[in-house]
Amino acid sequence: MNFTFAHNNLNVYDLEKSLDFYQKALNLKVEREKLADDESFKLVYLTDGVTPHLLELTWLRDMDRPYELGDNEIHLAFAVDDFDAAYRKHKEMGCICFENPSMGIYFIEDPDGYWLEIVPGK
Repeated sequence: MNFTFAHNNLNVYDLEKSLDFYQKALNLKVEREKLADDESFKLVYLTDGVTPHLLELTWLRDMDRPYELGDNEIHLAFAVDDFDAAYRKHKEMGCICFENPSMGIYFIEDPDGYWLEIVPGK
């Protein structure tokens, strides 16, 4: 029996705002969408166009407030081929929330408060 990663899920409060952020900040594109028959939720799968791994954004129609993320100790990591250019872009966007120069990494924060780690590509 073998298991492989399929996707990670993040619930988002404002789907359009989140889609705009992930496109601008990380160049992710919509691969596919699924709207529930009763329109109570929408799933949007984002791809980097390179790896098979997907990010699933879930929007729930009846969610009437931003999500409470607790201690926010979970994150996704993204490798980038031009770390300095990515850093400048994220600085301009104002989304860098934590920097660790000694490790050579930093984190950006999406509209819902999720942290995304940015690491130099290998």
